[in-house]
Amino acid sequence: MMKILRKFKFPLLIVLVFIILWIFAPELWRRSANVVWDYFKEMIIIMPPVFILMGLMEVWVPKDKIHKWFGTGSGIRGTAISIALGTLPTGPLYIAFPMAASLIRKGASVSNMIIFLGSWAALKIPQLMVEIKFLGILFAAWRFVLTLLALFAMGTIMELVLKLDRNKGWLPPAEAYNINVQQKNM
Repeated sequence: MMKILRKFKFPLLIVLVFIILWIFAPELWRRSANVVWDYFKEMIIIMPPVFILMGLMEVWVPKDKIHKWFGTGSGIRGTAISIALGTLPTGPLYIAFPMAASLIRKGASVSNMIIFLGSWAALKIPQLMVEIKFLGILFAAWRFVLTLLALFAMGTIMELVLKLDRNKGWLPPAEAYNINVQQKNM
């Protein structure tokens, strides 16, 4: 019983907070419940197609292709593809996390996935167009370039930090990146 309580301590804490709000602050509870319900409806509509697309990607795109396009040896091409894939979509960021995790499991480098996630969050083309309209092209260009430089730095730092200790489960073992590539070259 204690093991289950420890495992689900945060969801149970949230339920407890909602019960306390329901008893002592019904109006705050009502507003909070509406926000939770709105997010729930949004996720129910968005997540099933995302999971279907991820499943299809798992089956249709071979691991060696992901390693070639996004892996540690992909160089500028991998970074450019990561930026392009991050700037084009207009959906919420929580869609990108399972995609990035799946790509990392298939051999994508952490730095390229950090760049992908950061581009999705901060460098979307529609967002850039709005910035240009309201803040001017000079501001939008500087913000884009500085954000991109920050993403490169974050990706590099995260790659280095996570490579220091692969035993923590952050990354697949180093051998996993080379299995299909070596077999293909034989």
